[in-house]
Amino acid sequence: MSDLQGRLKSLGFRVAWRTQRVLPEKLVWAVCRYAADRAARKRGPGTEQLRRNLARVVPAAGEVELDDLVREGLRSYARYWMEVFRMPLIGLDGMHRKVDPHVYGRENLDAALAKGNGAIVALTHSGNWEVLGGWVAAHTGHLATVAERLQPESLYRRFTKFRESLGMEVVPHIGGDQSAATVMAQCLRDNKSIALLGDRDLTSSGIPVTFFGERTRMPAGPAYLAARTGAALIPLGLWNTEDGWAMRFHPPIKVDNTKAIGAATQALADVFAADIAAHPTDWHMLQKLWVADLPEEEQAALAAKDAVRGRKSG
Repeated sequence: MSDLQGRLKSLGFRVAWRTQRVLPEKLVWAVCRYAADRAARKRGPGTEQLRRNLARVVPAAGEVELDDLVREGLRSYARYWMEVFRMPLIGLDGMHRKVDPHVYGRENLDAALAKGNGAIVALTHSGNWEVLGGWVAAHTGHLATVAERLQPESLYRRFTKFRESLGMEVVPHIGGDQSAATVMAQCLRDNKSIALLGDRDLTSSGIPVTFFGERTRMPAGPAYLAARTGAALIPLGLWNTEDGWAMRFHPPIKVDNTKAIGAATQALADVFAADIAAHPTDWHMLQKLWVADLPEEEQAALAAKDAVRGRKSG
């Protein structure tokens, strides 16, 4: 990204944060809905990838139903950004009023913290994960999360300030005083909660899993931290309601030691799949997720990595 592109991107976010606070919500939603529907009609790369992803989630869907799913998925994604920019106007009290009646399984989170080893909340790119962060921070007294170091730096600082205003501790995935993994592990040893996205890692360090019947890779971090610290690994489902949000804290996944990381990550993928299938249009995955969608040379490199890993484990 050039300096000019970075400045324009940062300016665009700054304008959106300011204007959406003063414009009527119905007007803002009408604009967001129009933009989502236009993107659905144009069928750009992100939209087409969302279509391929949703075709795996809802394999029985015909072309017309897939059109509807994609359009509703893009509207859900547009709604997420509208809510982010309007969150200062909604306020923490307003956010809690909308989500509190729809929080299920909170006893799983409470029980994990009662044991004294911390809780790892693993989630997907679904619904409004900022709401999850704000709710857990208020409910447990603390939530730490890892954030991508967005460019330009001014945009990263703006998002960090926004998430901190919701009560979260934000740790950069690179460039911090300590590694993100070190900070997260210390939070867990201090019996605190952390939240980690767990539905995409198409790198050589990702854990191979089967997801909706196809091969993909998911981050090792959630299960690894659970194995190293004894913290509970709690899958989370997150989706939108008509005028708010809902979340479900599932029972923890057992991770006895580092040898169980692969099995635990597959178990996490299975829970994720059930939640996404129940609310497919609230899953904002506009990127390549399955290995089959990658270029052939990348598929071959990952297959070779998996072969080496298999020989070592055997």
